[in-house]
Amino acid sequence: INWNSKHWSEKPLNEMTDRDWRILKEDFEINSKGNIVEKPLRSWSESKINTEILKILKLLNYRDPTPIQRAAIPIAINRKDVLGIAETGSGKTLSYIIPLLTYLLTLPRVNYHTKNDGPYALVLAPTRELAQQIEKECSKFCHRLRIKLTSVVGGYKLESNSFNLSNGVEVLIATPGRLLDCIDRKILVLNQCYYLIIDEADRMIDLGFESQVSKILEILPKYQKRTSMMYTATMPPTIKKLVKNYLNNSNTIIIGNLDKAVDSVEQKVEFLNTEEQKNRRLISILNSNNYYPPIIIFVNYKKTCENLSTIINEKSRFKSTIIHGSKNQDQRELAITNLKQGKFDILIATDVAGRGIDIPDVSLVINYQMSRTIEDYIHRIGRTGRAGKLGTAITFLHNKDDNDVLYDLKNMVLKSSLSKCPDELRRHPAA
Repeated sequence: INWNSKHWSEKPLNEMTDRDWRILKEDFEINSKGNIVEKPLRSWSESKINTEILKILKLLNYRDPTPIQRAAIPIAINRKDVLGIAETGSGKTLSYIIPLLTYLLTLPRVNYHTKNDGPYALVLAPTRELAQQIEKECSKFCHRLRIKLTSVVGGYKLESNSFNLSNGVEVLIATPGRLLDCIDRKILVLNQCYYLIIDEADRMIDLGFESQVSKILEILPKYQKRTSMMYTATMPPTIKKLVKNYLNNSNTIIIGNLDKAVDSVEQKVEFLNTEEQKNRRLISILNSNNYYPPIIIFVNYKKTCENLSTIINEKSRFKSTIIHGSKNQDQRELAITNLKQGKFDILIATDVAGRGIDIPDVSLVINYQMSRTIEDYIHRIGRTGRAGKLGTAITFLHNKDDNDVLYDLKNMVLKSSLSKCPDELRRHPAA
């Protein structure tokens, strides 16, 4: 057989040339920095992943690795540090769970004598919602592998955290504030924690947890002996500093092009200068039968959440629920669960509450008020068009209030193959 004429996907592993690997990386938009010798995964079966884990992947119907999984797993399985730059919804959770569990399966189980030295691995997440999402995903594997897993997050009594930790735990998922609480109150130590994962690092910084994260990193055993993986969607200077100080010669993986909004979202923009115009247009979109629940509407102010909810519940065929910074954790969780279960059709959210939430099959995102930064805009519209589906994002713009972001927004829309940039935006003086 002349393998040279074949695409990489048709070749056996030992026939792959440098050119094939380059094409594979292009096919999956995998970019990397640093001296990375590990080749991306072509399939689960060709990896160094523990056979028990491979069986679970098959059982849970994970057919092919996603780009971030293809690139990160081979590096992390060799116990090298990874900085992964990828959007939410890219399958990153699995890309760190698999190397982590592969490592844990080489260690003795935590027992009566070692349980007081703390967990073997720590996963840090910025919000309780994200921590619980990670725990849910992780437990599918840990349960079957008999690996002990628990989470310590805000919103629960410290006693319940203490009880969960008392029998010893191998993987701990935590939010920074509650973790430090537990350490300060001597409920927990991190003496044998040689595996660290920080998810949504940029979000940690946005929420003001930089000093808490640094404090936790100082408490952990020194980074030379540790394997660390950090994930982020953007690379602000603070993240660069964390990487420099706490990761050991990290290998950087970038999936896709950092500044482009997801290719699976059709972006529409409309200039509407009064609340009345916005409300009329909003109701006409919702009553058009073009979009089905769940739908997410983003606003910039808590008060707008409340007002919009009333209007939608009175004038459209949908029922709405809200999350914003003044809602406590239980209320936020309940709103998201109710949306997922179909008890409500629409979630109205501010940016603080809306980041990191993972709701499947969102057909439409409406920016009732344009976000103040293009990063937040990317994050908002990334709630739709996930997992191989297409989605729509409609943004209401104000002629004067949104001038600061119009230039970036115009470029965003022009870059998207699904979207048309309206003349009013293209010719706008601020764009």
